[in-house]
Amino acid sequence: MTEDSFARFPQGFLWGAATSAYQIEGAVHEDGRGLSIWDTFSHTPGKTYQGHTGDVATDHYHRWAQDVDLMSALGLKAYRFSVSWPRVFPQGTGARNQQGIAFYERLVEALLKRGIEPVLTLFHWDLPQALQDRGGWPNRDTALHFADYAAAVAERLRDRVRYWITHNEPFVAAALGHLTGEHAPGLQDPAAALRAAHHLLLSHGLAVEALRALLPPEARVGITLNLSPVHPATDSEEDRLAAERFDGVLNRMVLDPLLHGRYPEDIVAAFGPLIDVAEPGDLEKIAAPIDFLGINYYSRSVVRRDPEGLLLEVSQIQPPGSEYSQMWEIYPAGMHELLTRIWTDYGKSHPELRLLVTENGIPVADAPDLDGRVRDPRRIRYLRDHILEAHRALEEGVPLDGYFVWSLLDNFEWAYGYRMRFGLVYVDFDTQARTIKDSGRWYARVIEANGLPTDEVV
Repeated sequence: MTEDSFARFPQGFLWGAATSAYQIEGAVHEDGRGLSIWDTFSHTPGKTYQGHTGDVATDHYHRWAQDVDLMSALGLKAYRFSVSWPRVFPQGTGARNQQGIAFYERLVEALLKRGIEPVLTLFHWDLPQALQDRGGWPNRDTALHFADYAAAVAERLRDRVRYWITHNEPFVAAALGHLTGEHAPGLQDPAAALRAAHHLLLSHGLAVEALRALLPPEARVGITLNLSPVHPATDSEEDRLAAERFDGVLNRMVLDPLLHGRYPEDIVAAFGPLIDVAEPGDLEKIAAPIDFLGINYYSRSVVRRDPEGLLLEVSQIQPPGSEYSQMWEIYPAGMHELLTRIWTDYGKSHPELRLLVTENGIPVADAPDLDGRVRDPRRIRYLRDHILEAHRALEEGVPLDGYFVWSLLDNFEWAYGYRMRFGLVYVDFDTQARTIKDSGRWYARVIEANGLPTDEVV
């Protein structure tokens, strides 16, 4: 094999896998944990596939030591996990639950002993139900409570955790939770969705300020966004403008305030007074300097003008002739396009900013074969093709420091329940037995080699 046929990554590159608290922990009524909006939502008839809930999930709360062993067996350099806000503050604010924070201390210490970098996400959608009862994210007070929560976690883990992510995908929390109603808390209120979006970003800025006051100088603070290239369905002017509007909502509406300190003018004009919830000084807080930007990429968005579309007269389509997973079009080139676009559009004003791919993966309907082995070549192809596109962006000067597969384990996939399997590790949800899939063993080889052949055949 020649060097030209091997995509080598920089020394110290963070090869990791990701999870989130509600999707894996279970133990929803144990050791003082309070209810989250996802407990309420998943127990509401008709909200999740076959009524699935995260009550048990993959039982990570009890099996965390076994799961850390699996991470070590895969050779992970980093593990991205989220802290459950209602496990730390059962009522969202007020009295802290010491048993809850102690769980994350044990997990972090076990990771460090194995040489695995903890990458901590403070919020991955599981808002305490007590705060939802007081208005949730559309209520400005929730942003203030989030900063207090961030400070409480930092006080306990600041000496052991170097990477801190404030939010996972605030756009999804706002839009799917408050506009379409597909996710908790299940609202369908455009005004509430816009207020939630602003307060989520404001809470990020407030949390950054709180973290900076507590963390050592070497700590790295950032946020993770769901981002996608947006392409028009046709070359028509109508579809081109539809794509521009959708890009404004999906991408620029979060990137611009975070990195430019303003909302996009075209989106402000389109939404009119609904977006006018910002108070003086909010945008300066939202644009607090960050060390890295986390990017969750799964697929592109292809859109057309649709007068009956829910958002700005736009609807998404599935392009004919493409390859698809159970959920999305498979479009590896979008990884390169997205990374280079972010650096082109925002890197000049933030030359110190680093990028991390904090999620990338595919749902595959896999299962153990007769010999107990889980063969998932489609996942291997997906990961390989996307990693190579990330490497291409890196070679073109994009400052990419890490790549995290979604997900370490098969888990509770939100409204899809347990129907969608994303894991490098297969989980039998009846017995909780874990089996490393072929994709997990392939990924372990990539990590060990710090790269992969460009001409590999799967």
